[in-house]
Amino acid sequence: MINRNLKQIEKMISVENDLSSFADVEISGVCIDTRKISHGNLFIPFKGEKADGHCFVEQALKQGAAAALWQKDVPNPPLHLPIVVVEDTLAALQELAKSYRNELDIKVIGITGSNGKTTTKDMTANLLSLKYKVQKTEGNYNNHIGLPLTILGLDEDTNVAVLEMGMSGRGEIQFLTKLARPDAVIITNIGESHLLDLGSREGIAEAKLEIISGLAEDGLIVYLGDEPLLRNRLENTGERNVKTFGRNENNDLYPIEMSQNDKGNLFKINGVSEMFSLPVLGTHNVLNALAAMLTAAYFGVPFEKMNVGFASLKLTNMRMELVDGENGEKIINDAYNASPTSMNAAIELISNLSGYQKKILVLGDMLELGPQEEEFHFKIGQSIDPNKIDYVFTYGPLGKKIAEGAETVLPQARILSFSDKQTLIDELKKHTDDRTLLLVKASRGMRLEEVVTSLQKK
Repeated sequence: MINRNLKQIEKMISVENDLSSFADVEISGVCIDTRKISHGNLFIPFKGEKADGHCFVEQALKQGAAAALWQKDVPNPPLHLPIVVVEDTLAALQELAKSYRNELDIKVIGITGSNGKTTTKDMTANLLSLKYKVQKTEGNYNNHIGLPLTILGLDEDTNVAVLEMGMSGRGEIQFLTKLARPDAVIITNIGESHLLDLGSREGIAEAKLEIISGLAEDGLIVYLGDEPLLRNRLENTGERNVKTFGRNENNDLYPIEMSQNDKGNLFKINGVSEMFSLPVLGTHNVLNALAAMLTAAYFGVPFEKMNVGFASLKLTNMRMELVDGENGEKIINDAYNASPTSMNAAIELISNLSGYQKKILVLGDMLELGPQEEEFHFKIGQSIDPNKIDYVFTYGPLGKKIAEGAETVLPQARILSFSDKQTLIDELKKHTDDRTLLLVKASRGMRLEEVVTSLQKK
């Protein structure tokens, strides 16, 4: 993490006050939450609509923070303390991260896409760890606040940083990539998330492609070659170093053999005799693995060693996470996020897994899909195979549209729709036993992980 004295900080960001009496104060890392203060942190307060972090500056210093930023328009800064006055604390956080990034001798991989960013990040970091000291975005720290915090948390002896870049609208990824200055970028796919803000998949593709604007001139672009919205924009990039992955044989890397079970996937790729074992559910995650493999190979990790990296892989929570239920059932917790693309992939997974007598889908609203949201949900229900799925439980007003679609293919007695989560949980418990497999999936805002927690073995 960043370790600098305030004299050095003054050269890294624009400071509005005289720091000469505190020039030798050393800061170690940054923090924006007094509940997480560590000794020596630089505390960064933000002015919010409901709360002002400046009210907690003195508390943060008492708890061990070495210094704190202070926004210029907030009155009564405690200047007898090591306070760094800046025009805007958020802008100062971003400026500090950019300056620190520029001082680091490090390779950066930036990852974006509609689905699979976090999984691909975890895979890429694991593979690169076979050769380098690697740090990665923790949790969902992938926005205009999270990414600067991640950069400022990088150790100076780290060789590679794997950084996830998220967005909700145009210009956001461009800002993040220019701050991070990646040496390689991965675009996992183009889905339907953010249609509400961007209007079309074409708009989403353009927004994701902003990641290239911060890429080093000789940097690597890795993308899903099966996606025309990407291929049509990237196949004529001139001198750019471009690699593609996908299911089709016209990609640089593609699977020639795949099989799955409830432990994960086995697959082979073109040009390599090795069979790879990926301890992650869902054949769609083989594609995420291919993106990670192409990137790791570019940085000198041989394909023949990658099984070692896959063997120790631990994904961020609520991504295809297999857990045990109280009644002996198996639960696939994929409740972190959802879009039509990822929902279809998850349903395909549970449909094709063998060894279970009963399979239940627990599906909730997919958010931010724009004017066609009801149609997207209806089609999800309509696509369910009645020969492979026994029950469909839905939650939320849009989830009810999934139920309506399911009614076109399944008997109504096998479809249950709920607006109350506890009622859903109580009914679900009546249907589970040690021969049951459940999928729990919805957008993050629906908090369907609460269903998993209620069913999970204590």
